Amino acid sequence: MTERTIHVPGFRIGTAEDRKGLTGVTVILAPEGGAAAGVDVRGCAPGTRETDLLRPEKTVEQIHAVVLSGGSAFGLEASCGVMRALGTLGVGFPVGPVTVPIVCGAVLFDLMIGESTAFPDREMGELAAARADVRFPVGCHGAGTGATVGKLIGADRCMKSGAGYAELSLPSGLVVGAYIAVNACGEVYDGETILAGALSEDHKSIVSSHNLMLDGAKRDLAGMNTTIGCIVTNARLTKAQCTAVAGMSHDGLARSIRPVHTTMDGDTLFVMASGEVEAPVDTVGYLAEETVRRAVYDAVLSAEGMGGAPSHCDLFCGNGGF
Repeated sequence: MTERTIHVPGFRIGTAEDRKGLTGVTVILAPEGGAAAGVDVRGCAPGTRETDLLRPEKTVEQIHAVVLSGGSAFGLEASCGVMRALGTLGVGFPVGPVTVPIVCGAVLFDLMIGESTAFPDREMGELAAARADVRFPVGCHGAGTGATVGKLIGADRCMKSGAGYAELSLPSGLVVGAYIAVNACGEVYDGETILAGALSEDHKSIVSSHNLMLDGAKRDLAGMNTTIGCIVTNARLTKAQCTAVAGMSHDGLARSIRPVHTTMDGDTLFVMASGEVEAPVDTVGYLAEETVRRAVYDAVLSAEGMGGAPSHCDLFCGNGGF
């Protein structure tokens, strides 16, 4: 199991998964008191929760958690478990005799690789919240458990992906991190190198998704994809600035996934900012873009072959046995 550490003060990440059903959930918890937040939803097939309240003109100024889940629309149930866990701890906004946590979320489609009846539920959401810490697993854990890429010529030719994390910091004290669960219909590429994508007919090499797009490859995978993630930072940002950073962060997806933001994806990126360090918005956005790109690579390089889908290492590191 590959693990990463988050160094953005106050934030914690927890995961839970069903390794048989090949689905899971990741919870990103804000520091005590919450965080300013924004979101940018792209692609035409999103599945989200509480994104409207992140619009700058809405009343709520801070949120307490972001939930990234497998299970397609069924996986939205996991957020209810996170709400219950946080409410029990007294995290949230006091409204009369109750405390109401603000929990935003997004889901990806992983129902075709594991058991189609398996999806993250309230109990799995509670478990992920309880496990939240500064140290957490990447690869095929949490929301990355059932993630795949390279589905332009059919789900049977896809490769295994997962979830990844990357982080950058400056001498000023600014820290920006990105947690990304990569479930794209396209391929993950780094310059001229394709790290994971659509498999050849014999499953021994990768077919260029770039060429497939130029050739007009026919596909019917609407709603079966989506890359979702959350950028966390200790910068002092308003809701509007968080939304701007979320938009800039999508460039990190464009620099590592092709095609991206298609009619078959519902790519969604959240931003949470704890407000401790003064920093130019463009600097935060630039670091966010780069951490997103690196987190995408971490997701595919940390993945293991599962459910009949080989990983990058299965093809290029001689692991085999997927």
